[in-house]
Amino acid sequence: MSATKKIAVLGAGPMGLAVAYQLAKEGYAPVLFEADDRVGGMTASFDFSGLQIERYYHFHCISDKAFLEVLEELKISEKMHWTETKMGFFWNGKVSPWGNPIALLKFPGLSLVAKFRYGLHAFLSTKRNDWKPLDNVEATSWIKKWVGKEAYDVLWKKLFDYKFYEYSTELSAAWIWSRIRRIGRSRYNLFKEKLGYLEGGSNTLLTAMSDAIEKNGGTIKLTQPIHKIVIEHDKVTGIETSAGFESFDLVISTIPIPLVPQIAPDLPTEIIEKFQAIKNIAVVCVIVKLNKQLTENFWLNVNDDDMDIPGLVEYSNLRPLDDTIVYIPFYMPYSNPKFKESDDAFVSKVKRYLMKVNAELTEENFIDIKVNRYRYSQPICGPEFLQTLPDAKTPVNGLWIADTSYYYPEDRGISESIGYGREMAKQAVKS
Repeated sequence: MSATKKIAVLGAGPMGLAVAYQLAKEGYAPVLFEADDRVGGMTASFDFSGLQIERYYHFHCISDKAFLEVLEELKISEKMHWTETKMGFFWNGKVSPWGNPIALLKFPGLSLVAKFRYGLHAFLSTKRNDWKPLDNVEATSWIKKWVGKEAYDVLWKKLFDYKFYEYSTELSAAWIWSRIRRIGRSRYNLFKEKLGYLEGGSNTLLTAMSDAIEKNGGTIKLTQPIHKIVIEHDKVTGIETSAGFESFDLVISTIPIPLVPQIAPDLPTEIIEKFQAIKNIAVVCVIVKLNKQLTENFWLNVNDDDMDIPGLVEYSNLRPLDDTIVYIPFYMPYSNPKFKESDDAFVSKVKRYLMKVNAELTEENFIDIKVNRYRYSQPICGPEFLQTLPDAKTPVNGLWIADTSYYYPEDRGISESIGYGREMAKQAVKS
């Protein structure tokens, strides 16, 4: 494809930025459209009473190859730092160490046999490379087969119940395995875990990528939601926004797949039906700023009958900050009545939860609280999920469509989005 061809990229999350970055790097002049007033999607930052921080938590693993490569290219790799982090488990009203063999052996909630079965499953999952035998296997059955009912009920059930709800038994074992493996491979030995953060958070990367796109001839248009992808005679001709029609030779969409049928009603019916069949869960993410440390852990798994969350993230135990920052995500289907509850209801609930985790916390320790909501936080990836997805290259000439569900079995992540987006850009201009 000639570098003079007009190319539109829809959505300025990490994948869309990666597409536009790669195109600009190859000499094209992409136009990147974003409905929000800032780039980043779920990685975007906001002003949290004087602190620029992500609306939704992110961290990096030593295996995040595509992410680390782009840091080198942008000459910001010196802003990447690695921290030895800890994991805990809140069970039976107490925080216990978690995440290594000694912690597992000392954990009071399981028999020795259950501990062995759980540990063996985690170890073998970390060592496994071939996901395809797990592709058509349902996740909870796979886990129960390996760890047994006792370990499943204590260690896994709440995670499935309070993240996936009625979709708990509709998940691919390959997808869950990839999550276990990614964290397992962030260890630099059997007992210690190392995770990474960027100085300035994800905004450091977003700014550098945006600057590189514009420096190399690309354009970023914010607060420009797409009204329609225009298709004529099986060929894309452009897009419509509030500013009117703009012609393009190539359109690459990275917006959430459930939104695509609304803006591309002229796609073939079978593709629209496949897109509409993809289920997603939403998230209400509460961010708390405290003047006191909650725990010493980055990730705290939670199994408590009074707390409808699978865990929480004490982000300041990864990235050093002046105050303690805690993310408490409430995942659920968008149709769940809880998603419609007020911000105040979630704030009240979170305060109660945190004061239960750390009994020394008082109201005076809470500096600020913010509630963010996202409709399409994560796709539900069932068995043989890839077979349910249309190809990213659609039958419509000049139209490519993908989102975070397309790099299954990997879980959504910045590195995965960057890697997939750059490769999609390369393929799109070759076609």
